[in-house]
Amino acid sequence: MEKPKENIDEYIAGFPEDVQQKLQLVRATIRAAAPDAEEAIKYAIPTFILNGNLVHFGGFKNHIGFYPTPQGLEEFKEELSGYKGAKGSVQFPLDEPMPLDLITKIVKFRVQKNMEKAKKKK
Repeated sequence: MEKPKENIDEYIAGFPEDVQQKLQLVRATIRAAAPDAEEAIKYAIPTFILNGNLVHFGGFKNHIGFYPTPQGLEEFKEELSGYKGAKGSVQFPLDEPMPLDLITKIVKFRVQKNMEKAKKKK
């Protein structure tokens, strides 16, 4: 069994170069939208954490999976309607440009929601 990746750099390094570039783009986009978030590997995929899980993403054979929680998907349902997805995920095909503006909007929405949640707990 392959040993789990310890960090996002290691995770991304395991993909072909063209996929690595797209994963790095997604990572940089998330980082720019949530500069205070921490990077981790959770559920064996890259995760950004800010007052709890913010978003996850991962590389697959034909797409990049993006996991902004069901709440993040519901908020941007119309803009995401052209993509395949499931309850808490959306698939961005590798043969199309990554929708970086949309990823930015979703991440900023998730930051806002996690900050609200953190304030309520205090």
